[in-house]
Amino acid sequence: MADTPATPRARARAAVVEEIKAAARTQLAERGAAALSVRHVARELGMSSSGMYRYFASRDELLTALIIDAYDALGEAVEQADAAVAREDLAGRWWAAASAVRTWARAHPQEYGLVYGSPVPGYAAPQDTVAPASRVPLVLAAILRDAWGRRAAHGDAVAESGGIDLALSKTVEPLAGLPGEVVANGIIAWVELFGFVSFELFGHLMGTVDDGDAFFRHVCERVGAAIGIETGANLRA
Repeated sequence: MADTPATPRARARAAVVEEIKAAARTQLAERGAAALSVRHVARELGMSSSGMYRYFASRDELLTALIIDAYDALGEAVEQADAAVAREDLAGRWWAAASAVRTWARAHPQEYGLVYGSPVPGYAAPQDTVAPASRVPLVLAAILRDAWGRRAAHGDAVAESGGIDLALSKTVEPLAGLPGEVVANGIIAWVELFGFVSFELFGHLMGTVDDGDAFFRHVCERVGAAIGIETGANLRA
């Protein structure tokens, strides 16, 4: 495998790094991201603090590694789900991608909370996290662009943006060239998808929604329609 370290020494180091990250994830689950401590992880592994710092120079460096891993794992799950559906089946792709986000989050609540929960006090994410964090939005952007392409090919008009262009970041490169209202709807779809997943995962729908699966399908239908995807019966349980 291309990602396998080339030398025994490198493989041994990689194994220790993974052991450290696994212990750190356990600490996240028990104490939360704000309480993550390199020294505490070292004690859990029977390492000295000085030995630990040979692998991660600071708490923030360890936290960054965990954040990148979480974004990459979620991104890979969503990319694979999307890739398994025929390109022309936009409803199927949207459902597969959205479902993959929810399924991964429910299976990895601590990692999801790390990247989509409350900011960690005193931590500023470095540039290294940008590409991993972009993987899911890129999949959703591709679906949105294909949906708009289909609508445009049929001569469908889009509502006037009403000045929304002025509020949009000019750095939304994957959506460059699309009408402002289409871009806005895509961003809203992204927010609503993760908003539902976060509310469900963190217990904010308790006592409000009895059947989470049925309500999630309903949300996906509504959001899909807003971005120009005919869903309805095409959404698979």
